[in-house]
Amino acid sequence: MFNDFSTIFQYSLSTGEIIENILIALLCALFISFFYKKTYNGPGYLDSFANALILLSLITAVVIMIIGNNLARAFGLVGAMSIIRFRTAVKETHDIVYIFFALTIGMASGVGLHSLAIVGTAFIGIISFVISKVSTTNGDAKSTLLEFQIEGNNEKITLDYKKVLSKYTKRMKLINIKSFENQNMLISYYIKIKNESQSINLVNELQNISGIKNISLFSDEEAF
Repeated sequence: MFNDFSTIFQYSLSTGEIIENILIALLCALFISFFYKKTYNGPGYLDSFANALILLSLITAVVIMIIGNNLARAFGLVGAMSIIRFRTAVKETHDIVYIFFALTIGMASGVGLHSLAIVGTAFIGIISFVISKVSTTNGDAKSTLLEFQIEGNNEKITLDYKKVLSKYTKRMKLINIKSFENQNMLISYYIKIKNESQSINLVNELQNISGIKNISLFSDEEAF
């Protein structure tokens, strides 16, 4: 009986199994990165993050193969990982979901559950793609950020710029007002533009209002 219990600490992989696990993790990770690029609708897309998802799946698969069913290795890796301090804050829910997605598929590949890894990647990726398209169709895409400065606290300027915003946007939401010592104010809005081709017209009309300066319109990391 003792011999049967001790076998749970015996775990070995052949070179072929190691290569197979890593290749499956790589294949699935490439599709995860592809789905991430196709489903991300925010303004902060980074190729480096999409590429990092690939490496994350591969590293997770290797870590799982290292641990195997050895409890000592598991606790040792937990202690080693606790030394690492992650300074980058993940703000997008979409990014957090895909990090967990990559970790899960890496784990499945590492333990040799190749069918689960492949089917899970395809199924979750397709569902994510469909949800992103439905959300975009319903107009739930991330709003554009508009920032500009107002010289002094002038009610007429406020009325004028709100008329321009009403003309070019479907909706607008005031998110920040910052006051400076010279009585100038920095105004920030989230807006949904009626027609993206009229973005420049929106900025031009705001520039024509006396007392407004330093206009910035951020959409998909592009400023007008």
